[in-house]
Amino acid sequence: MSADPRAALADLGLELPEVVPPVASYLPAVRSGQHVYVSGQLPVADGTLLATGKVGDAVSAEQARDLAQRCALNALAAVDSLVGLASVVRVVKLTGFVASAPGFTGQPGVINGASDLFGAVFGEAGRHARSAVGVAELPLDAPVEVEVVFEVA
Repeated sequence: MSADPRAALADLGLELPEVVPPVASYLPAVRSGQHVYVSGQLPVADGTLLATGKVGDAVSAEQARDLAQRCALNALAAVDSLVGLASVVRVVKLTGFVASAPGFTGQPGVINGASDLFGAVFGEAGRHARSAVGVAELPLDAPVEVEVVFEVA
């Protein structure tokens, strides 16, 4: 794991955003024991959903991969606000949802946007179990949503 996840983000040209406020009745993240469960994060920046529509139609797979990275960055902001980013021991499980046009089967490549960010920030501790699921619809017509479980110290 990188000794300083914030430095790793800076090396990537990224910084933690503000935590995205919930759009319904839930918390952005909850700690239970040594785990933080981050609620589904959408590709939101500065209060704005960055894209809408189905991947493989209105949204390209490459654009969706970047959006998945933004979802992961928002997840990092949520865990940071609760326990501090330096408390992360490892990324345990990532579940990625891709609003998919009929026939689109590239969900794993899309969710690599999130997986690769965790690897770049945490090194070996960023490697995780994962599911990449195609779905018909996501909240607010988002193309991608990511939820994450972190182990923390």
